[in-house]
Amino acid sequence: MDLLIAAFLGLIEGLTEFLPVSSTGHLLLASHFLGFESAGKTFEVVIQLGAVLAIAVVYFAKLWQVFSTIHKDPASLRFVISVALAFLPAAVVGVLAHDFIKTVLFETPRLIAIMLILGGVVLLFIDRMAPEPEHFDATALPFRKALLIGVAQCLAMVPGVSRSGSTIVGALFLRVEKRAAAEFSFFLSLPTMAAAVGYDLLKNRDVLDFSAWSQIGIGFTLAFVTGVIVVKGLLDFVSRHGYAVFGWWRIIVGGVALALLSLGF
Repeated sequence: MDLLIAAFLGLIEGLTEFLPVSSTGHLLLASHFLGFESAGKTFEVVIQLGAVLAIAVVYFAKLWQVFSTIHKDPASLRFVISVALAFLPAAVVGVLAHDFIKTVLFETPRLIAIMLILGGVVLLFIDRMAPEPEHFDATALPFRKALLIGVAQCLAMVPGVSRSGSTIVGALFLRVEKRAAAEFSFFLSLPTMAAAVGYDLLKNRDVLDFSAWSQIGIGFTLAFVTGVIVVKGLLDFVSRHGYAVFGWWRIIVGGVALALLSLGF
Protein backbone atom coordinates (compact mmCIF):
# COMPACT_ATOMS: atom_id res chain seq x y z
CA MET A 1 0.00 0.00 0.00
CA ASP A 2 1.49 3.36 -0.95
CA LEU A 3 1.32 6.57 1.04
CA LEU A 4 -1.42 8.07 -1.14
CA ILE A 5 -3.83 5.22 -0.41
CA ALA A 6 -2.96 5.41 3.29
CA ALA A 7 -3.72 9.13 3.32
CA PHE A 8 -6.97 8.60 1.42
CA LEU A 9 -8.22 5.90 3.78
CA GLY A 10 -7.20 7.92 6.84
CA LEU A 11 -9.13 10.87 5.46
CA ILE A 12 -12.20 8.69 4.94
CA GLU A 13 -12.00 7.35 8.50
CA GLY A 14 -11.72 10.80 10.09
CA LEU A 15 -14.42 12.38 7.94
CA THR A 16 -16.98 9.61 8.36
CA GLU A 17 -16.45 8.09 11.84
CA PHE A 18 -18.74 10.51 13.66
CA LEU A 19 -21.16 11.18 10.82
CA PRO A 20 -24.19 8.88 10.46
CA VAL A 21 -22.85 7.50 7.17
CA SER A 22 -20.85 4.42 8.32
CA SER A 23 -17.09 4.88 8.39
CA THR A 24 -16.64 1.10 8.32
CA GLY A 25 -18.82 0.81 5.24
CA HIS A 26 -16.89 3.56 3.47
CA LEU A 27 -13.52 2.06 4.43
CA LEU A 28 -14.45 -1.46 3.38
CA LEU A 29 -15.88 -0.33 0.05
CA ALA A 30 -12.87 1.90 -0.64
CA SER A 31 -10.50 -0.95 0.25
CA HIS A 32 -12.45 -3.31 -2.01
CA PHE A 33 -12.37 -1.03 -5.05
CA LEU A 34 -8.72 -0.13 -4.45
CA GLY A 35 -7.81 -3.79 -4.07
CA PHE A 36 -6.27 -3.18 -0.65
CA GLU A 37 -6.25 -5.57 2.32
CA SER A 38 -3.90 -5.44 5.30
CA ALA A 39 -2.97 -8.51 7.35
CA GLY A 40 -5.45 -8.84 10.20
CA LYS A 41 -6.98 -5.53 9.08
CA THR A 42 -4.13 -3.88 11.01
CA PHE A 43 -4.24 -0.61 9.12
CA GLU A 44 -8.02 -0.26 9.26
CA VAL A 45 -8.09 -1.09 12.97
CA VAL A 46 -5.24 1.15 14.11
CA ILE A 47 -6.35 4.30 12.28
CA GLN A 48 -9.65 4.13 14.18
CA LEU A 49 -7.62 5.04 17.25
CA GLY A 50 -7.02 8.41 15.60
CA ALA A 51 -10.75 9.04 15.64
CA VAL A 52 -10.96 7.92 19.30
CA LEU A 53 -8.18 10.36 20.15
CA ALA A 54 -10.05 13.16 18.35
CA ILE A 55 -13.05 12.78 20.66
CA ALA A 56 -10.81 12.61 23.73
CA VAL A 57 -9.01 15.81 22.73
CA VAL A 58 -12.11 17.84 21.81
CA TYR A 59 -13.95 16.80 24.98
CA PHE A 60 -10.92 16.65 27.29
CA ALA A 61 -12.12 19.44 29.58
CA LYS A 62 -15.60 17.93 29.89
CA LEU A 63 -14.28 14.42 30.50
CA TRP A 64 -11.79 15.68 33.07
CA GLN A 65 -14.53 17.55 34.90
CA VAL A 66 -16.74 14.46 34.96
CA PHE A 67 -14.14 11.97 36.15
CA SER A 68 -12.56 14.34 38.65
CA THR A 69 -15.93 14.95 40.33
CA ILE A 70 -17.52 11.53 39.95
CA HIS A 71 -16.97 10.78 43.67
CA LYS A 72 -18.88 13.85 44.83
CA ASP A 73 -21.16 15.02 42.02
CA PRO A 74 -24.32 12.92 41.42
CA ALA A 75 -24.69 14.41 37.94
CA SER A 76 -21.21 13.23 36.92
CA LEU A 77 -21.86 9.75 38.31
CA ARG A 78 -25.21 9.59 36.55
CA PHE A 79 -23.62 10.55 33.24
CA VAL A 80 -20.93 7.86 33.52
CA ILE A 81 -23.54 5.22 34.41
CA SER A 82 -25.72 6.22 31.44
CA VAL A 83 -22.80 5.84 29.00
CA ALA A 84 -21.81 2.52 30.60
CA LEU A 85 -25.37 1.22 30.23
CA ALA A 86 -25.47 2.30 26.58
CA PHE A 87 -22.12 0.58 25.94
CA LEU A 88 -23.13 -2.74 27.52
CA PRO A 89 -25.34 -4.22 24.74
CA ALA A 90 -22.71 -3.69 22.03
CA ALA A 91 -20.01 -5.15 24.25
CA VAL A 92 -21.99 -8.36 24.73
CA VAL A 93 -23.09 -8.72 21.10
CA GLY A 94 -19.64 -7.77 19.81
CA VAL A 95 -17.90 -10.50 21.77
CA LEU A 96 -20.47 -13.17 20.91
CA ALA A 97 -20.71 -12.36 17.19
CA HIS A 98 -17.19 -11.06 16.49
CA ASP A 99 -16.03 -13.89 14.23
CA PHE A 100 -19.23 -13.93 12.15
CA ILE A 101 -19.12 -10.16 11.71
CA LYS A 102 -15.48 -10.11 10.61
CA THR A 103 -15.44 -13.20 8.38
CA VAL A 104 -18.89 -12.95 6.77
CA LEU A 105 -20.44 -9.49 7.00
CA PHE A 106 -17.18 -7.57 6.47
CA GLU A 107 -16.50 -9.57 3.30
CA THR A 108 -19.79 -8.73 1.57
CA PRO A 109 -19.50 -5.41 -0.32
CA ARG A 110 -22.98 -5.74 -1.82
CA LEU A 111 -24.53 -6.02 1.65
CA ILE A 112 -22.62 -2.93 2.75
CA ALA A 113 -23.92 -0.92 -0.22
CA ILE A 114 -27.50 -2.03 0.46
CA MET A 115 -27.22 -1.08 4.13
CA LEU A 116 -25.91 2.35 3.16
CA ILE A 117 -29.00 2.92 1.01
CA LEU A 118 -31.49 1.59 3.57
CA GLY A 119 -29.84 3.63 6.33
CA GLY A 120 -30.11 6.72 4.16
CA VAL A 121 -33.83 6.18 3.72
CA VAL A 122 -34.22 5.79 7.50
CA LEU A 123 -32.29 9.03 8.12
CA LEU A 124 -34.49 10.94 5.67
CA PHE A 125 -37.59 9.59 7.41
CA ILE A 126 -36.46 10.31 10.97
CA ASP A 127 -35.25 13.79 10.02
CA ARG A 128 -38.80 14.66 9.01
CA MET A 129 -40.86 12.51 11.37
CA ALA A 130 -38.90 12.47 14.64
CA PRO A 131 -41.19 12.97 17.66
CA GLU A 132 -41.05 16.21 19.59
CA PRO A 133 -37.87 16.17 21.74
CA GLU A 134 -38.06 15.94 25.52
CA HIS A 135 -34.35 15.62 26.38
CA PHE A 136 -31.89 18.39 25.49
CA ASP A 137 -28.86 17.48 27.61
CA ALA A 138 -26.70 14.57 26.41
CA THR A 139 -25.21 14.18 29.89
CA ALA A 140 -28.56 13.76 31.65
CA LEU A 141 -30.49 11.10 29.74
CA PRO A 142 -32.70 8.67 31.70
CA PHE A 143 -30.99 5.32 32.28
CA ARG A 144 -33.70 3.40 30.43
CA LYS A 145 -33.33 5.53 27.32
CA ALA A 146 -29.53 5.34 27.46
CA LEU A 147 -29.78 1.54 27.53
CA LEU A 148 -32.21 1.53 24.59
CA ILE A 149 -29.84 3.74 22.60
CA GLY A 150 -27.18 1.14 23.34
CA VAL A 151 -29.47 -1.58 21.99
CA ALA A 152 -29.91 0.49 18.81
CA GLN A 153 -26.13 0.75 18.52
CA CYS A 154 -25.94 -3.03 18.10
CA LEU A 155 -27.45 -2.66 14.63
CA ALA A 156 -24.12 -1.14 13.61
CA MET A 157 -22.51 -4.58 13.89
CA VAL A 158 -23.68 -4.91 10.28
CA PRO A 159 -21.18 -2.87 8.21
CA GLY A 160 -22.87 -0.07 6.36
CA VAL A 161 -25.44 0.60 9.08
CA SER A 162 -23.25 3.15 10.98
CA ARG A 163 -22.55 3.22 14.70
CA SER A 164 -23.26 6.93 15.00
CA GLY A 165 -26.27 6.62 12.69
CA SER A 166 -27.92 3.85 14.70
CA THR A 167 -27.36 5.63 18.02
CA ILE A 168 -28.57 8.97 16.68
CA VAL A 169 -31.70 7.49 15.08
CA GLY A 170 -32.42 5.54 18.26
CA ALA A 171 -32.01 8.69 20.34
CA LEU A 172 -34.27 10.73 18.05
CA PHE A 173 -37.02 8.11 18.30
CA LEU A 174 -36.64 8.30 22.08
CA ARG A 175 -37.30 12.05 21.97
CA VAL A 176 -33.71 13.24 22.37
CA GLU A 177 -33.06 16.56 20.63
CA LYS A 178 -30.91 16.44 17.44
CA ARG A 179 -27.83 18.13 18.88
CA ALA A 180 -27.98 16.14 22.13
CA ALA A 181 -28.40 12.90 20.14
CA ALA A 182 -25.19 13.58 18.20
CA GLU A 183 -23.31 14.56 21.37
CA PHE A 184 -24.37 11.43 23.24
CA SER A 185 -23.21 9.42 20.22
CA PHE A 186 -19.80 11.12 20.60
CA PHE A 187 -19.52 10.14 24.25
CA LEU A 188 -20.69 6.60 23.59
CA SER A 189 -18.09 6.22 20.84
CA LEU A 190 -15.22 6.42 23.36
CA PRO A 191 -15.78 3.11 25.19
CA THR A 192 -17.34 1.44 22.15
CA MET A 193 -14.53 2.20 19.72
CA ALA A 194 -11.75 1.71 22.26
CA ALA A 195 -13.15 -1.71 23.21
CA ALA A 196 -13.73 -2.72 19.57
CA VAL A 197 -10.19 -1.76 18.53
CA GLY A 198 -8.66 -3.46 21.57
CA TYR A 199 -10.64 -6.64 21.02
CA ASP A 200 -9.79 -6.67 17.30
CA LEU A 201 -6.08 -6.35 18.06
CA LEU A 202 -6.30 -9.12 20.65
CA LYS A 203 -8.18 -11.50 18.36
CA ASN A 204 -5.81 -10.88 15.44
CA ARG A 205 -2.55 -10.70 17.40
CA ASP A 206 -1.09 -13.69 15.56
CA VAL A 207 -1.51 -12.16 12.10
CA LEU A 208 -0.99 -8.47 12.83
CA ASP A 209 1.44 -6.71 10.52
CA PHE A 210 2.88 -3.43 11.78
CA SER A 211 5.70 -3.35 9.23
CA ALA A 212 4.18 -0.44 7.26
CA TRP A 213 4.58 2.08 10.06
CA SER A 214 4.80 5.09 7.73
CA GLN A 215 1.47 4.29 6.08
CA ILE A 216 -0.18 3.57 9.44
CA GLY A 217 1.21 6.83 10.84
CA ILE A 218 -0.16 8.87 7.94
CA GLY A 219 -3.57 7.20 8.12
CA PHE A 220 -3.73 7.65 11.91
CA THR A 221 -2.73 11.33 11.73
CA LEU A 222 -5.25 12.21 9.03
CA ALA A 223 -8.00 10.30 10.86
CA PHE A 224 -7.22 12.31 13.99
CA VAL A 225 -7.03 15.73 12.35
CA THR A 226 -10.15 15.32 10.24
CA GLY A 227 -11.96 13.70 13.17
CA VAL A 228 -11.31 16.80 15.30
CA ILE A 229 -12.68 19.05 12.54
CA VAL A 230 -15.82 16.95 12.13
CA VAL A 231 -16.52 16.72 15.87
CA LYS A 232 -16.14 20.48 16.31
CA GLY A 233 -18.43 21.30 13.41
CA LEU A 234 -21.08 18.58 13.45
CA LEU A 235 -23.19 19.73 16.41
CA ASP A 236 -23.78 23.21 15.00
CA PHE A 237 -24.46 21.74 11.55
CA VAL A 238 -27.15 19.30 12.68
CA SER A 239 -28.72 21.96 14.90
CA ARG A 240 -29.27 24.11 11.81
CA HIS A 241 -29.72 21.57 9.01
CA GLY A 242 -30.67 18.22 10.55
CA TYR A 243 -29.59 14.86 9.14
CA ALA A 244 -31.17 14.78 5.66
CA VAL A 245 -27.91 15.58 3.84
CA PHE A 246 -26.29 12.48 5.34
CA GLY A 247 -29.25 10.37 4.25
CA TRP A 248 -28.86 11.52 0.65
CA TRP A 249 -25.09 10.96 0.80
CA ARG A 250 -25.59 7.37 1.96
CA ILE A 251 -28.07 6.69 -0.85
CA ILE A 252 -25.73 8.13 -3.49
CA VAL A 253 -22.63 6.25 -2.24
CA GLY A 254 -24.57 3.00 -1.83
CA GLY A 255 -26.11 3.35 -5.28
CA VAL A 256 -22.77 4.06 -6.97
CA ALA A 257 -21.18 1.11 -5.14
CA LEU A 258 -23.98 -1.25 -6.23
CA ALA A 259 -23.62 -0.07 -9.83
CA LEU A 260 -19.86 -0.68 -9.80
CA LEU A 261 -20.28 -4.09 -8.21
CA SER A 262 -22.87 -5.03 -10.84
CA LEU A 263 -20.32 -4.09 -13.51
CA GLY A 264 -17.84 -6.50 -11.99
CA PHE A 265 -15.55 -4.11 -10.14
